[in-house]
Amino acid sequence: MFTGIIETLGRVAKLEHESGNVHITVESDISSELKIDQSVAHNGVCLTVVAVTNGSHTVTAIDETLKKSNIGNLEVGALVNLERCMQMNARLDGHIVQGHVDQTAVCSGFKALDGSWEYTFTYDTSKGNVTVEKGSICINGISLTVVNSQADNFSVAIIPYTYEHTNLQNVREGDVVNLEFDIIGKYVARLMQR
Repeated sequence: MFTGIIETLGRVAKLEHESGNVHITVESDISSELKIDQSVAHNGVCLTVVAVTNGSHTVTAIDETLKKSNIGNLEVGALVNLERCMQMNARLDGHIVQGHVDQTAVCSGFKALDGSWEYTFTYDTSKGNVTVEKGSICINGISLTVVNSQADNFSVAIIPYTYEHTNLQNVREGDVVNLEFDIIGKYVARLMQR
């Protein structure tokens, strides 16, 4: 379980393809504190640490992960949002995030405002996921509040701290991001379908 509060940014140092898997080596200021078998969210995708070296760690993304997320689009040098799993005795500053990406979305709008930024994301509604205004959404692992909810898109407003400390600073129109919809909303939507 995660909170969607990004702990630090990592930089992709190496990508190694093996069969249908990709081994991703990330350099970050928390890498040396990690241990093998630990779960760490990378752009909101819960991945298991398989190796740790000085200043970097390696995780493996399998075909299922590559199909449902933007992890397969990573290139060497790309910034990755990182969050270690939450501690049960800690505050839940964001919202409950599982690290299980539901689908991707495309940035369909970007506006630099006076002191903040507004992003609009369009997604495929055939998967049954929905947003609601003032509800929670997780974008690339970042816990955010929906500002404007439409049938197939939504907007979020970004404060300077989030912009500067996450990889949203590099997201522009046409870029693909990971979405994890609110777990409570997903259960309610499923129950309403019955």
